[in-house]
Amino acid sequence: MFESLTEKFSDVFRKMSGRGRITEQNVRDSMRDVRTALLEADVNFKVVTQFCEDVTQKAVGAEVIKSLHPGQLMVKIVQDELTALMGPVDSRIYYVSPPPTIILMAGLQGAGKTTTCGKLAKLLVKQGKHPVVVACDLQRPAAVEQLAIVAEQVGIPSFRVEGSGNPVSVARKSIAWAGKNERDVVIIDTAGRLHIDEEMMRQVQDISSSVNPHQIYLVVDAMTGQDAVNSAREFNERLELDGVILTKFDSDARGGAALSVKAVTGKPIKFIGVGEKLSDLEEFHPDRMAGRILGMGDIVSLVEKAQGEFDAEQAAAMQEKMAKGKFTLTDFLGQMKQMQKLGSMKQILKMIPGMGGQLDAMQMDGDEMRHMEAIILSMTPSEREDPGVIEASRRRRIAKGAGQESQDVSGLIKSFTQAAGMMKQMAGMGTRDRMKMAQNMGQMGMAGGFPGKVKQRSKRLTAKQRANRKKKKRRR
Repeated sequence: MFESLTEKFSDVFRKMSGRGRITEQNVRDSMRDVRTALLEADVNFKVVTQFCEDVTQKAVGAEVIKSLHPGQLMVKIVQDELTALMGPVDSRIYYVSPPPTIILMAGLQGAGKTTTCGKLAKLLVKQGKHPVVVACDLQRPAAVEQLAIVAEQVGIPSFRVEGSGNPVSVARKSIAWAGKNERDVVIIDTAGRLHIDEEMMRQVQDISSSVNPHQIYLVVDAMTGQDAVNSAREFNERLELDGVILTKFDSDARGGAALSVKAVTGKPIKFIGVGEKLSDLEEFHPDRMAGRILGMGDIVSLVEKAQGEFDAEQAAAMQEKMAKGKFTLTDFLGQMKQMQKLGSMKQILKMIPGMGGQLDAMQMDGDEMRHMEAIILSMTPSEREDPGVIEASRRRRIAKGAGQESQDVSGLIKSFTQAAGMMKQMAGMGTRDRMKMAQNMGQMGMAGGFPGKVKQRSKRLTAKQRANRKKKKRRR
């Protein structure tokens, strides 16, 4: 999401940075480009108009025009306005005492409501809570079973009433059950439709009136663009929402819903679904999202995600090895596999400041890890321990065994050598210094060349070109 919008913003700021000084007319011309980019991203028309007016007013106010670095200052102004547009947001859930805290999930059919119930439950379990999900979607075939399967994957109970056709009664009984079974959060899954209708709205309202939920979240599909914003407005008029959960945020959607929903409805995006796994639900941070949109990365979210995925004991043992300079290719492969838990190489690099703009020049086919593993496993144990012994003939043997090119083996060894050096430095650093080093890590991966991605730099010679080179050598 936002790739097209990020590219358009980058073009606008690149043009401004190319000027030593800019005028009020330059600012207004740039904002016309921004306006077009936002409308193409399916952002609400009124939101776009107001946003462009606010940015123009602040930019023309004197600061940008008098600045020695107008492009940089414009980026700051736009980032602040994007943050204000999507926020402020408090993604914390406030729990009641005595429990249970009741959360009602509403939304249209197909938005991913049932799966999101499971994702939210998993997030709460990580926070030390003991949730239960409640099957009140009695309209859709197999919805009750789907919720039970999701609950089993999370490791929590799913409350259902066999043979009941009354969702209001099921919701009421679940509250009493939760109190008796020491469940401190109740997540109620409600029925949806393909579009808003009176029957669905009345049913959700009846459930809400019956159990008085402490939080009501609307689950909307980011791919539906302005329809998501319109449905949020209509649900809010009937239910008084506490927030929105935007799903399918990892899709090719243009991002208009994320930028419009808060301004149009007054209700913040609380969480975003960023993948299909039950762990792929993140708290929404407007300032970080603004940074992503402008191609500035999101290193804070990357570090938080890494802390949640990596094993603390393994990390401590690895840090000790790095400090002693005993980091091997086997360790390197293990670390890269750990990074896979955070997403694809491209997703990770997008979150590293300064790397977003470089990704267009890189051909990443998604098989980088598989190629890397094949190369390392084609080495002998001694070669993995000390890649310095790998000369030309060994490189050819390893490449042949891995089904890769010799240059891919060289690229991997170069990447490893640079990584090992950086990691040894990082082992003795504090947290703040490591954050600075993280930017260099992204550049290291691309400069050395992980197998199968930076192919625009290594054009293979044709048979004719190789023959011509041989002729020239003979003449010499």
